[in-house]
Amino acid sequence: MGDSRRLPRWWSGGVCAAIAVTTTHPLDLVKVQLQTQLVKEKKSVAEIVGNIYKQNGVLGFYNGITASWFRQLTYTSTRFALYEAGKNYVDAGNLGAKMVLAVYAGIIGGIVGVPGDVVTVRLQNDSKLPPESRRNYKHVFDGLYRIYKEEGLSSLFRGTVPAVSRSVVLTIGTNATYDQVKQVLKSATGAADGVPLHFATSTIAGCIATLITQPLDVLKTTFMNAKPGEFSGIGAAFMSIARQGPLAFYRGFIPALMRVSPNTIITFVLYEQARLRFGYLRPDDK
Repeated sequence: MGDSRRLPRWWSGGVCAAIAVTTTHPLDLVKVQLQTQLVKEKKSVAEIVGNIYKQNGVLGFYNGITASWFRQLTYTSTRFALYEAGKNYVDAGNLGAKMVLAVYAGIIGGIVGVPGDVVTVRLQNDSKLPPESRRNYKHVFDGLYRIYKEEGLSSLFRGTVPAVSRSVVLTIGTNATYDQVKQVLKSATGAADGVPLHFATSTIAGCIATLITQPLDVLKTTFMNAKPGEFSGIGAAFMSIARQGPLAFYRGFIPALMRVSPNTIITFVLYEQARLRFGYLRPDDK
């Protein structure tokens, strides 16, 4: 086991999240297709899974994986790096300070991650559309280029408000919550830095994060996937979902929980291992 005083490298969050999303991407794909369907075309999880497999086989569950990797390497790297760097300037033992840091890191990370998020949502949703309506992006960079060329720069930042809002709430629900829960568990149980503590902490943080981010996630996904002119603004997208009932904001909750919770666990367990084994020591700790 590495030295527990070690601090994480700036790239650790993005790389670990990219590894984690490779495992959970199929669940994210199902979640997106659940969130973007209309009431009149409502299908069960089993039907969606069956359609994906029927059309593209096992590889169909990895539609949009390049965009997911790109998003994690930009969005999550930024969130984690800014959050960890900020802990050098505040009282890291104070929950309020952690939440302020999470808001700051979430805002910047959310903005950085929007273009990758837009392409991810569109690639994941493409397979359920009729052939004539599909966008058929080849990969993340083709998607970024075509959106810019065909719809303009603003479309690469479609859904920035819900995306940034979700990023802030997610950073509070994962990073700040993870730190706080870890601190409480260590005090209450005397557990040392290690996989059992990291697993328990990330499990709790993942459940909390899913619960508080799901409504924003549904709104973000719906707006990002919309065709130009389908909604006059984010408010119109919100009203469209609201007319389907309050539970519409928790559409796809089970796949989201099944994805976010394991994703959070894998990300943080790997992140802690990367910190302990490849992290750096402050000059006064050497």
